Amino acid sequence: MTFFNLLLMLPQEVAADDGFVNALVVRFNEGGDYMWPVLVSLIIGLAIAFERIITLNRADINTRKFIVKVKGALEDGGISAAEEVCANTRGPVASVFQAGLLRHDEGIEAVEKAVVSYGSIEMSFLERGLVWLSLFISMAPMFGFLGTVVGMVEAFDAIESAGDISPSLVAGGIKVALLTTVFGLITAIILQFFYNYITSKIDRIVIDMEEASLELIDSLVLMQAGNPKK
Repeated sequence: MTFFNLLLMLPQEVAADDGFVNALVVRFNEGGDYMWPVLVSLIIGLAIAFERIITLNRADINTRKFIVKVKGALEDGGISAAEEVCANTRGPVASVFQAGLLRHDEGIEAVEKAVVSYGSIEMSFLERGLVWLSLFISMAPMFGFLGTVVGMVEAFDAIESAGDISPSLVAGGIKVALLTTVFGLITAIILQFFYNYITSKIDRIVIDMEEASLELIDSLVLMQAGNPKK
């Protein structure tokens, strides 16, 4: 029995005859109506996760290379050249840089406020959708447990109607009831993996924004002091 067969309680002969996917469908159908909310949670959760991963990968740039490019533009062409570099670069780091450069004529304090404010806005964009992903991580096991409880109630109703505690009747009802919990937990585990990956990537991008912002402010201070060439 393979790991996935053991995890999903799929009999070895079923998996061998019909394949893993068909056996999974059989178990899904055995779980009853409460399997559908679990499946919907998995589909929507994966859609949110993939959208966030694609967006974050597009927003992730080589921050060190970008900072060097902006500093070179500041030394050679001044603020306007640096702004053009930021405008032609994607990602939150470039957007924060541009917001700060647009306020350079108002002083360093205005630049700092613009960087902080726009950094918070960019961070909210990066975290968009995570609250829904977290919701589905919590809801999937709950739907599974609800299906299990309802299934257990139906199993005891069957025992009461039969007037006898048959091992096959009890075991079959409990097995079907527990399938919703198994699928709910598997869904939560899958989505939790993506959630942790996304949050770790967001944290790294935020750190890059903070470090880059400090270097931008230092460069503007030196520029105002007359050290680099404007």
